Amino acid sequence: MRTTPARVEVREVMDIRMASDYLGISPDTLYKYASDGFVPAFKLGNRWRFKRSRLDEWMDQQSSQGAQPRKAEPHPDVTQPRKPQSVVPRPKRAVGGSR
Repeated sequence: MRTTPARVEVREVMDIRMASDYLGISPDTLYKYASDGFVPAFKLGNRWRFKRSRLDEWMDQQSSQGAQPRKAEPHPDVTQPRKPQSVVPRPKRAVGGSR
């Protein structure tokens, strides 16, 4: 009986499971990265799709940045907390005072 070696086919357009296997991360993490716009992805209908060539380019860019910290950009749908216009200091209370 002849057996063929298991062959993992990497397609150009991958679904979330295939792309997470390709990148070596969990599907849940990849879903979050795609939703946040951290990895290159597009939606086909209501499902995320990933082009292998775009992921390869993205990984090259990430690895060329090295260990430089990345400044997180706020998501456009998330409003940032506003600083109060004026802050009036509150008087400090005595600690251990009599009642």
